[in-house]
Amino acid sequence: MKSISLVPEPPEAPMSTPITPGPSADDGPTAIHPKANPGLSRPSRRKVLGALGIGAAAVATPGVATALDRRRRSADGGNQAGRRGGGRADNAGQRGGGRGLAEPNPDEVAPDRFTRIFDDLNPFADNSEELREALIEIGRPGGIMDANDPLEVGPIRLITEPELSPDNRDNPNATAGTTFLGQFVDHDLTMDAASQLGRPTSIRRSSNLRTARFDLDSVYGGGPAESPELYETADQLRFRIEFGGRFEDLPRDNSGSAIIADPRNDENMMISGIQCAILGFHNAVLDRVLAQGLDGDLAFSETQRLVRWHYQWIVVNQYLPEIVGQQLIDDILANGRHWFTTNRPRIPVEFQTSAYRFGHSMIRPSYRANMAGEGGEPFFAFVFDPATFGQSDPDDLTGGSRALRRYIGWQTFFDFDDGEVKPNKRIDTKMSTPLFQLPAFAIGAARGEYVGPTSLATRNLLRHITWGIPSGQDIARATGTEQLSRSDLCMLAPFGARLDQSTPLFFYVLAEAEQMNDGLTLGPVGGRIVAETFLGLLQMDPTSYLAAEPNWWPTLRGRETDNFTMADLLTIAGVDPVSRGE
Repeated sequence: MKSISLVPEPPEAPMSTPITPGPSADDGPTAIHPKANPGLSRPSRRKVLGALGIGAAAVATPGVATALDRRRRSADGGNQAGRRGGGRADNAGQRGGGRGLAEPNPDEVAPDRFTRIFDDLNPFADNSEELREALIEIGRPGGIMDANDPLEVGPIRLITEPELSPDNRDNPNATAGTTFLGQFVDHDLTMDAASQLGRPTSIRRSSNLRTARFDLDSVYGGGPAESPELYETADQLRFRIEFGGRFEDLPRDNSGSAIIADPRNDENMMISGIQCAILGFHNAVLDRVLAQGLDGDLAFSETQRLVRWHYQWIVVNQYLPEIVGQQLIDDILANGRHWFTTNRPRIPVEFQTSAYRFGHSMIRPSYRANMAGEGGEPFFAFVFDPATFGQSDPDDLTGGSRALRRYIGWQTFFDFDDGEVKPNKRIDTKMSTPLFQLPAFAIGAARGEYVGPTSLATRNLLRHITWGIPSGQDIARATGTEQLSRSDLCMLAPFGARLDQSTPLFFYVLAEAEQMNDGLTLGPVGGRIVAETFLGLLQMDPTSYLAAEPNWWPTLRGRETDNFTMADLLTIAGVDPVSRGE
């Protein structure tokens, strides 16, 4: 089918053009899961954890089930080339008995399972009670990873007076929306179905309920035929969008649960706003495609291709440069991938459990959600506040509620050249204090887990036991990458278990970014894991722009610019500040 170009394409345009990051501003992690019992007034564990980007058990939806079935039927072959070290038949003889579970060679794992990049490296430490206690202590509230933000001063002053949080510095190179775009991307790539916190799990035991492609299956589900509930009844080419009182909202059922392909994309106001914007973007692109003379299934397919390719362009040319730097992207595109060398698209656990969780460190304690939601005044709120959790219109930014003030004014989050954009936090070993305050009652036993810690940092660290992740030092040594020294990680020495010498990859990635790049971008280990995973998944997908037409240039324009960014997508979707009059 011939593609429709809606504006002329520059000839031989470069594929990865650097963008101008959002300006510095000194004053300046999903839908609520369907309620198992609407009669319960207490919020679910999933809502609490999801609002902070913690994985939750998969929720069966038509789109998820269909996508998983399709992947199982269409598993492709392929051999791995260029891997550092060889695969192993089992884990016998590893430190402390290895991962304790015999595992297949990663290339023998089904495409709906996770994989490993460094399958020949040992876990970072023995699985012991000493280790568990150390990880819990490292990530505890008030511990070495807590930024100790003075929450008592309120959400506004934590934005306008950054000096109040000296251990939680702003990042002038990344806008406030970077975190939530990254969360949306994560939900497009990965949904862990069954692993349990701190319990060793084989990669063959837990399914990834996403397609491991940048194909927006978290938005499209199974398409109009298989997920008709996502689309308008009278026009099945078009997504359903409802009204939230002032502006758009996700479609919801009588209990308030969002009717979307991936329920995690309503876990906070920001990601539900991105989901709604993508729905509106699809509908706007559909109008342009219909005006070109296509209709029916051809119009839907062409609209979907355009939406996916423009989204992928943003990932490669806006989001990825903000978090890893353009130089690393250019190196991988020019010289190939050196670590993530498989030719079968699957999510590596080093990415899912460790490197890609760097975004938790960039979350602000509070945000300006919009400019006029509070009776014509801006709506400021903490990202998470247990004191208001479960209310019909909570004072925090959790999702799943419909009210006049619960919408996102995007000028705070992405750069519209109006001076209103605010920065993210830096990538470092500190996390905003609200992320250490998960209420214990909300961490139930949905997957047979013990109640456990209420800190997101601790739960991230315990995931390294789940998957037997190698240490940051071992990965650096195995790849010839510059390595942090023991003195660089001396803050871990008091906790024992040799963690300053064999550090959980999540903590190592944060420390590396902080000490090598001043927290502005990821360091050499974390950055390459993330960049090679992103670019590799795109290169392995024959339908992506990077594989099908690598010199493609965006054909849609939302503003008078030469590039295509989130601000352009939001403008075409009709949710930009000018369209809203704010």
